[in-house]
This record gives sequence, structure tokens and C-alpha cells, in this order.
Amino acid sequence: MADSRPIVVIGAGIGGLTTAALLAKRGYAVLLLEQAFIPGGCASSFKRRGFTFDVGATQVAGLEPGGIHQRIFSELGVDLPAATPCDPACAVYLPGETAPISVWRDPDRWRQERQQQFPGSEPFWQLLADLFRYSWAFQSRDPVIPPRNLWDFGQLVQALRPDTLLTLPHTFSTVGDLLRSYRLAGDRRLRTFLDLQLKLYSQVDADQTALLYAATALGVSQAPLGLSHLQGSMQVLSDRLVQALEQAGGKLLTRHSVEQIQVKNGQVSAVVIRNLKTGQTWTEPAEQVVANVTVQNLVQLLGEQAPAGYRQRVDKLPTASGAFVVYLGVDQAAIPANCPPHLQFLYDYDGPIGENNSLFVSVSHPGDGRAPTGKATITASSFTDPQIWQTPEASERKRVYTAEAIARLRQFFDLSPAHVIHQEAATPLTFQRFTARHDGMVGGIGQRVPTFGPFGFANRTPIPNLWLVGDSTHPGEGTAGVSYSALTVVRQIAAIH
Repeated sequence: MADSRPIVVIGAGIGGLTTAALLAKRGYAVLLLEQAFIPGGCASSFKRRGFTFDVGATQVAGLEPGGIHQRIFSELGVDLPAATPCDPACAVYLPGETAPISVWRDPDRWRQERQQQFPGSEPFWQLLADLFRYSWAFQSRDPVIPPRNLWDFGQLVQALRPDTLLTLPHTFSTVGDLLRSYRLAGDRRLRTFLDLQLKLYSQVDADQTALLYAATALGVSQAPLGLSHLQGSMQVLSDRLVQALEQAGGKLLTRHSVEQIQVKNGQVSAVVIRNLKTGQTWTEPAEQVVANVTVQNLVQLLGEQAPAGYRQRVDKLPTASGAFVVYLGVDQAAIPANCPPHLQFLYDYDGPIGENNSLFVSVSHPGDGRAPTGKATITASSFTDPQIWQTPEASERKRVYTAEAIARLRQFFDLSPAHVIHQEAATPLTFQRFTARHDGMVGGIGQRVPTFGPFGFANRTPIPNLWLVGDSTHPGEGTAGVSYSALTVVRQIAAIH
């Protein structure tokens, strides 16, 4: 039996749920606190008039044999949720084009697609594939990145193999650098396609995205890996983790927020908790605290106790992206025949990727549990600057953005009034209220060279017994990414005991 002293986990997103469930399974006393009504964070769902909408995340990786979710669920002793492969993973429509670039699950079919769409680019894609193969094998051996003590460093060294060294010359390169080296920087369609896809996974464009991160983000869609669409909704992933937590004796309190992390004699000592239903506050002693929050939120929770250098590093981070999202419940007749589950549209080459000039769209399919028979859901999101929503004009901006997004969607879907049953929109302010994430930011820290992987924020913070888990840490955003982060923290805590 592992040490039974209390461990407090802050935030029941997928990262916090996974951390808490694994710790409880390994014998630790765990208290998981969530300020929302339901767990799941950015991977939760809500219901309206018979429709089920995913709040943020709409697809999942890591369900394949040996994948991170499969490994974790196997240890927890619960079944993986039912899912169908996303094939294509995404259909990308560039401005003025009526046929998409389809990111197929089958590697050979995807190779044929990109050779047809981007003639002369295959050497570029082959190098990406090689880097992905080396990096994925390295990650599968569970390195601790970035290391912060001898145990971490030992885990990193044990994960190294000769082929890992082949990635080193590219450590400081971006995707833009690679495009220039292959004389592809002038290929507007290729660069735009990469900008669109990378924005989804790294929060920044090709010129800014670290090449080694991009190799994984762009390679994970193909078999034997691939992206999946969960039966029911993304919420089922959280539900299984809650089940595992409670079966192992862990405790989850929803509608309870952490107001402060207390530090005594240089290390974590307690958290101040507020019951949001009653307003009552109390101080809960904690031997370890795991914060499944953004790194900006972590600094806020520490207040003056945050180490000066750590705070300065966080303060210097570029502004993260927010999301504007339109949720539609429609008749199935609004959906074109053979519609892919995920689509991405760019409407103007000269406009930004975001602010309604680009939309990422997820569509339910019959029988997937998200809509009544004969109905469907459409979720359309666009990146936006969260700062522009912190003004008195936010309400009017929401109305304008909604109208613009609907007009864009009508170019592909039949959104006549008779077909639209339910419509609502969410802004960064909505996400901030629901998830408590700093400024309502989505995704994690932009995966630029100075902030990805070995140069990013560690799970082990400068304050002993205080851990950071989630998309501010390696390997980044997505349910698979934050689950890797959670497993790393659990292994680090277990090594202490």
C-alpha cells in the first residue's frame, strides 16, 4: 500500500481526473476538487432540448492498444468507452475551393492525398514522418520532460535510444524553417494547410511551431494510431475516470473551488477551499498538491508565495488564444451527405486564422448519442483574442460574431430556419466561468521552440510537493497529452514514497 497521507488535486479536467484516479488506485488518499457542476473541464458536455454538445474537445487520441488512454484505463480496471475512428481525421477547405484536403487515417491514402494536393512536397512529409517515428517511440518509454532532479533525469536517459539522437539537430527548428530548407515556403496552399492544422494543436502557425512538436501533431492522425469519435459524448471519458476514482476510494467534490495554495517552511502545507453552494471556506492540510490548472492560474493561487523567477516567466508568456463557439441542434437534412465528422474552413487567405475567418467544425453522426433520431449537432469554433471580450462591447460582439459564423456555415450546411432547432454561442468569458481557466484560454501554451518539451514548464514546480499537470506541461494539449502529464506526476509522486 502506498502512503495514505492526503493528496489534494485541484481541477477535475481529464488531467486532474486521471491523476486522482491513478493515485487512488495506487493506494493514496485523494481529494479532488472541481468548481463546476460536472467534471471534465474542456472535455465535458452539456445538454439542450435533447441534444448533447461537447464543450470544447470533440475528438480523442490514445485509444489504440498501447495508447495512453488504453494504458491508463487498463491500470484502473475500467473499460474504454466505445468509439469510432475519424476517417478522415479532418477535411480542410481552403479559400475558394469546393473539394477538401482530406487527412486520411490510412497512411498510404494520406500519402497519395498530399502528393496530389501539394506536388513536390513529399521529401518534407517524409522527414516529418521520420521525426514522428523517433519521437513517438521515445515518448512511449515515458521520459520525464523537462527533468528537474536526478530521478527525472534518470527516467529521461532510460528513454533514450540511438534513433532519438536523430531528432537533436531539429530541436531548435520550426516548421517554417523546414519549409524554407525544402524551398516550399512559397507554396501558399501547403503553408496555409499547415497553419490551419497546427493552430488546432500548437496554438501557433507553422513559422512559430516547434518542428519536433509538429511532427507528432501531424502524424498522430494515421493508423495504427488515429483520432476517434466517442459514442455518447466526450463526457463518457470523464465518467469512466470518476468511476475508477470512486471505486478506489478517492473523493470528488464538485462546486468546490480552491481559493489559495498555502506554503509553509518552503513547501506546500494546505489549500483554502470554498464551497460554492454554501459560501463556506476552510483550510485543508495537504501533503501533496497537484494543480490541474493553467500555469497562469497556478501563479494566481500561490499569490505572493509564487517564486519570483517563476512568476516572471509566466508573465512573459504571449497571450493565449480563446475560442468563440456556436452550438447548433439541427435536422439531419441540414447535413450534406457523407459529411466528415470534422471540417476546417478558411474563408480568406489574407485574413487571420480566427475571428470567424476560419472555423473548425464538428458534426455528429446518426446513432452516436448526441442527437435524437433524425437530428444532428454542429459545433463550430474559431480562435479569438480573449482580451477583446473583456470590454463592455462583448455582448454586441457576441451577437455579431454569431451572425457571421452562421452566415459562414450556411455556405456548407442547409441552415434554413426550418432546420435549426437550437442555437447558442459561447465566448472566452463563457469558458472562463465554466472552466475557471485564465482568460478562458483554450489549448495550452503555444508550442513555440522556447516553450515546448525540454524548454517548457515542468510538472515538478519550484515548490516542493506542488505539482503542475495539464496542457501547460509536456506534451501539451488534448486528452492524450494531459493524460501523459498526469501519468508523469503519479510516477514522480510514487518515486518519493
